[in-house]
Amino acid sequence: MILELDRLSKSFGQLKVADAISFNVADREALGVVGPNGAGKTTLFSLIGGALKPDAGAVRLMGRDITRDSPQARAAAGVARTHQIPRPFEKLTVFENVLVGACFAKQRSEKEAVSHCGGILERTGLLRHANKPAGALPLLDRKRLELARALATDPRILLLDEIAGGLTEGECRELVAMIREISASGVAIVWIEHIVHALLAVVTRLVVLNFGQLIAEGEPRAVMTSRQVREIYLGAIE
Repeated sequence: MILELDRLSKSFGQLKVADAISFNVADREALGVVGPNGAGKTTLFSLIGGALKPDAGAVRLMGRDITRDSPQARAAAGVARTHQIPRPFEKLTVFENVLVGACFAKQRSEKEAVSHCGGILERTGLLRHANKPAGALPLLDRKRLELARALATDPRILLLDEIAGGLTEGECRELVAMIREISASGVAIVWIEHIVHALLAVVTRLVVLNFGQLIAEGEPRAVMTSRQVREIYLGAIE
């Protein structure tokens, strides 16, 4: 397994945002995560990425316990994350933003880093914008830059936090095609998304969270059509 969550728990005062969550992600797997607002999805990513420390439970990467490791150590070990709202270094160029990602997690020579970043920009469709200030990019290209910065760290597992949000239907299709290519290249993916049709085009397994609890897991379309998920996630009560 590339990632193992073992009874991961986190509370803020009386509010339990992760309640003994356990699931695994296999090497090269694409896993989707859905749930209503406030279900604990983004908190889960913060626990995996190291921005938050759990109250109990463990996070293991390729069999090694990383529960107390820093975000920097997790990035170096192969965990990368995009954020729902892109936050590039707006005054830096697109290339410089990706270079920061490349240098953050791995020790590379300047020549190696430049070559690596050029390949990432080409892969994500941003090469033509390499010298443009990141703050001047439209939303789709900001999303591409989020992916590029994450890919520049050479991740083994990529955490995508609602990366399709705010895009048009056509832009969403472009992004889905890119994510499918990333998945096919061998990077494991865990994807939180409210745009379910985008998610179902990529993932092979789905987990559902509600009030910090894992309430369903399995084949994506079977999970989404189950009565429990329709009632809790979609609000459809027969």
